[in-house]
This record gives sequence, C-alpha cells and structure tokens, in this order.
Amino acid sequence: MNQRTLLQVENLVVHFPIQKGFLFQKTVAVVHAVDGVTFQIHQGETLGLVGESGCGKSTTGRAIIQLQRPTSGKVVFEGHDLTVMDGEDLRRMRRRMQMIFQDPYSSLNPRMTVHQLVSEPMAIHHLYPGKARTERVAELLNMVGLNPAFANRYPHEFSGGQRQRIGIARALALEPSLVICDEPISALDVSIQAQVVNLLEDLQESLGLTYLMIAHDLSMVRHISDRVAVMYLGIIVELTDSATLYRKPLHPYTQALLSAVPIPDPKAERKRQRIILQGDVPSPIHPPSGCHFRTRCPLAAAICTELEPEFREVSPGHWVACHMV
Repeated sequence: MNQRTLLQVENLVVHFPIQKGFLFQKTVAVVHAVDGVTFQIHQGETLGLVGESGCGKSTTGRAIIQLQRPTSGKVVFEGHDLTVMDGEDLRRMRRRMQMIFQDPYSSLNPRMTVHQLVSEPMAIHHLYPGKARTERVAELLNMVGLNPAFANRYPHEFSGGQRQRIGIARALALEPSLVICDEPISALDVSIQAQVVNLLEDLQESLGLTYLMIAHDLSMVRHISDRVAVMYLGIIVELTDSATLYRKPLHPYTQALLSAVPIPDPKAERKRQRIILQGDVPSPIHPPSGCHFRTRCPLAAAICTELEPEFREVSPGHWVACHMV
C-alpha cells in the first residue's frame, strides 16, 4: 500500500453550545461531541471509524469535510489545513473530497431527477459543459450498476439500495480522492448491504479511492477496512490494523464491543464470554473527569478518575488510550 498520508486530523474538537434566553442568549453548557481526535489516513486505504450511536463518529466526518466547522484542531488534506480555509479556496478543495450520507431517503432532493442530482456538483464546479455532462452522468450511473435510461426518473421511483447507488454516483461525479462514507448501509435491507459494500470495494480498486468508513456494524468494518479506529464519547480509544484489532483488542471498550459480535461457529459461540457493560453512556454535556470510559469500565482504578489517559503507541501501529494497558 502507498503510505503517503492523504489526510491528517490533529486534536480535532467540535463543541456545540447550549444557549438559554430569548433576546440575550447566554451559553449555559457545551455538548462535547468530538473531544480531541487525532488520526491519519494513507492514500488508497480504508479507515473504519466505529463506536456506539452518539459517540461523535458522524460529527467527526462532517468536521473533516467542513460541513461542520470544528471548534479547534487541524484537518490537513493533501497538505492544506482546511480549518483555516473558506470561500473559493475551500470550494476548490471540496472537489477532492466527497461524502456518502447515511439515509438515502433524506439525502436526495425528491424534486430533482437523477440526472439533476448527479450533475449538480458538475454544474457548481463548472465541469463537463453541454452534452459532455449528460455523457458523464450516464457513465457514473453505469459505474454504480444503474441503467442510464433511468436518469429522468425521481428518487421516489427507486428502492433504498438504488437510491444509495445514486448517492454514490453523485459523490464520484467530481473524481474525488477521499470519500467519507457515513454509515452507507445502515438504512438498507440486509440482502442489499453486501451488494453496496462490494460496489464500494470495486470502485476503490478501479478509481484509487481512499475511504473513511463510519459504521457501527463491526462485521462489515472488518471486511472492508485496512485499519480501524474505535471511538467512545468523543475520543478515540484504540486504533490499529483490522486483523490485530479483531484478534487482540487491548482497550476494555473494544473488548466489550467485539464480544457482542456473533461468530459463525455454534460451539465457539457457546463457550465465548460476553462482556456486559454496566450503566449508560454518560452525557456529552458533562463527560467524566479523567478517562471518559471509567464509569463503565471493569478495570477502572483511582488514576482513571484523576488523569486522562494518553493516546499512545503500545506496539508498532497499535494506539491505545488506557492506563491499564
């Protein structure tokens, strides 16, 4: 694999203020959606980002692509820090990074035809004028396994899997190098999910794409990802290559997540010990002091209350944020 770093995220923070009052709005609290996330993605690889609902995965994806402006931190893409860019400079960079959204039912404008949906990015960036644009739309629809004759239909005339393919075609319209996939199969039938995952893999191979795959389906992430980052309450607690994470998870939260994934061997499944986490995920408005996971961790000690664990490399390429490891 080419080890050139395409995307470098450094200490990314996204906080949402909670305001009170009608005329004189006063910030009374802050939601710590993303609380200091650091990772990098190499060109041509797939990095999986997993964790429970509400842990900040989608906010991280939106902050990388600058749909949500970060509170602080850096997002360096192809050598450019996106957090200090705006206007025309940022618009030019957006050609190189695109997003596939979670819900194919709400991410496509119901009043636009497939041709209009897929060609809109080209119109915004003044690409493929005239007949070339129609040919490009047909090429993209072919690429994602849809009949170009459907270009004048509306989204409601398609199934969920077909709509997600339209979303993928739209994301590829500007020939990006980075595609952020925000749970691209979670809203689809199980029978369709494998088709969409295989399509994404084929497109990566043929177009040389780089993926950030946001998901909570750990089996799918294992299948498609080169490396996996595990997120809990706004922070990354473990990051390593896919094979190592599933074979030898080190963080107690990762171990609990993986213990819930079914395995296709009835004998091994019966012998396996499930790790049941106690309590609920703490509120991101008031995250716990020290380690964010300490309130549910079976290994928590006094140091976990006082000191936030450093995100450190415990073996080559294996990063963990835990005092007990």
